Amino acid sequence: MTFVVAEPCIKCKYTDCVDVCPVDCFHEGKNFLAIDPDECIDCGACEPECPTTAIFAEDDLPEKWAEYTALNAKLAAMWPVISQKKDPMPNADDFKEVEDKRADLSEAAGP
Repeated sequence: MTFVVAEPCIKCKYTDCVDVCPVDCFHEGKNFLAIDPDECIDCGACEPECPTTAIFAEDDLPEKWAEYTALNAKLAAMWPVISQKKDPMPNADDFKEVEDKRADLSEAAGP
């Protein structure tokens, strides 16, 4: 099992999760973070740190976001590792509660 970053992260990209991760499993895109399932050690440290509740254990991922398991693996393979906390996106607080953001996900590498 691994942890998965889901839709609430889009256009927010808080990195509190990165700050507590004991391994380098987070990867950074322009407006989203992804977890590399091969690097994640299932410690769960990241999940409670996410201010948007975007991180889920794979088995607890809501069905409406099922595609994010494969999407995290795909994007993590394309994006650079992020291992230090950064400021969130400029309008992160405005997008924190917004739903249906999948169309806004950029697959371009970050930062």
